Amino acid sequence: MIANIVKPGHKTRGVLNYLYGPGRANEHTDPHLIASFDGFAPDPGRDPDATLAQLADVLDLRVKQAGHKAPKNHVWHCSIRAAPEDRHMSDEEWAAIARRVLDATGIAPASDPDACRWVAVRHADDHIHIVATKVRGDLRPPRNWNDFLRADKELVVIEKDYGLRQVPRGDRTVTKRPTRAEQEKARRTGNTRTSREHLRTIVRTAVSAATTTEEFFRLVEGAGALIDVQYFPSGDVRGYKVALDDDTNAQGEPVWFSGSTLAPDLSYPKIASRLTATETAPAEQTDAPAWRRLSIGIDQTPDQLTHDEDEAGQAHIAVLAEALDALPLVAPASLRPQLVQAATVFERAARSRIRAQHQAAQSTRRAVKAILREPAPKDGALLAAVLDALLLAVIATQHWHRTRNHTQQAEAARQTAAHLRAAYQAQATEPLAALRQRGTRLAESLRRRQEFTLRRAIPELAEQVLAEPGWPALAGTLARAEAAGHKPAALLTEATARRETDTATSVSEVLTWRLHRLADLTAATTGRAPALPSAAYRLPPTAYRPSNTATSQQRRTR
Repeated sequence: MIANIVKPGHKTRGVLNYLYGPGRANEHTDPHLIASFDGFAPDPGRDPDATLAQLADVLDLRVKQAGHKAPKNHVWHCSIRAAPEDRHMSDEEWAAIARRVLDATGIAPASDPDACRWVAVRHADDHIHIVATKVRGDLRPPRNWNDFLRADKELVVIEKDYGLRQVPRGDRTVTKRPTRAEQEKARRTGNTRTSREHLRTIVRTAVSAATTTEEFFRLVEGAGALIDVQYFPSGDVRGYKVALDDDTNAQGEPVWFSGSTLAPDLSYPKIASRLTATETAPAEQTDAPAWRRLSIGIDQTPDQLTHDEDEAGQAHIAVLAEALDALPLVAPASLRPQLVQAATVFERAARSRIRAQHQAAQSTRRAVKAILREPAPKDGALLAAVLDALLLAVIATQHWHRTRNHTQQAEAARQTAAHLRAAYQAQATEPLAALRQRGTRLAESLRRRQEFTLRRAIPELAEQVLAEPGWPALAGTLARAEAAGHKPAALLTEATARRETDTATSVSEVLTWRLHRLADLTAATTGRAPALPSAAYRLPPTAYRPSNTATSQQRRTR
């Protein structure tokens, strides 16, 4: 059950006209009053002698009595909607819910004779509207600060009391939804996404690729978006806003969106904190390829989410989001739809009220940026190993959010895992078939030795693994690791001890890819394709063009 408290208005009659009218698409059926402040308010929906003007006058009585002391925007309007799978509730049940919400928000506390005047109207099976005028009987305004949060908290209790669906709750870090006008404009122009959603994707992908703020601005512009950078008098960057070249208003001017209106973590200060941390982090002394470093970094994420402080955990989750944003640029075309969906959904899981300590995740972040500047991997097993690590990390993220009561983020991570699992299965089919074939060709003595190693290293999982179709692939991987100078038993012990395996649909596959990452068994061969294959995201040769001071000032004053 969800409450929506709209911005206060000043026309009581206007709201009533909508509630008792046909709706925008004739969706309103049988509008009628189900409850009111005194139980005697006129009902234009059921009483043929009652009018909307009479009902508006009853609600506005104290507003008129208060005169100039009444608030300019005195109309409080709240809609309460049940989940689609909830049972049909009677008018009496909805009336009781309305009174509880009014009491919780401070608009009409129970047993308060001076409470605000209000009515509850129902014109559909699944929701009601509450309209109140914000002047009490003593002609003072009500104490309804934080009314949305208080209403939402009461709805959690109502869901339990009435046996309704427990709706995942937010923490005020969700992105702003496109307005109805934006959605209708997208439909008129034949676009599947609104300008706000398109720009959000451009900016998020640019953040995942950029190493400096200057490069971030170049990448956004190179993706075909207009960018207007604003400055403080000192010359430091104050913020930025973006627009699509073909998205204009009635005056023919670009429709601009600031970074913070695209998403809470896309404001300039939030982006700068991530990129500055990358710039100032000490350089790593390693010759390992970027894809190898990325797979290891993501592979360690579940451990870090379990043992690190919350601020560091949030930083690792933010880097997972950047990895998901970057992968569609370098993955095979057949995988891109699932990977794009995974990145889009995980964007909700990437944010919480916990402030990220970005320095804790710089090694993995640098690897994400590096894979976009190196040739894409030619070996399908390498990408399969990365997707396997990402899937396990996203599942760990779901658990991390769930234990902290981040219900929306946990649900987003669950949905992301479904998209990633589909991408992994498509990518891993061929490499696993080759590994299984290699395992079935092992000599009988060598296969028995690997089985003995498995039983000795992880006896609690041995029987399950041996019964799985993926066991030959694991046996062949153990033999290959042994030939490379590793101790198979030690690798198996490390692979199972570092993190859980009970969420895996195939333990043998998980262990196969973990051994590839731990022992670096995946070939690092690469193709000749550029790391940024999309023309929209290649680094342009020219620098970004920030607007001059006069233009910036003009745009700020519009």
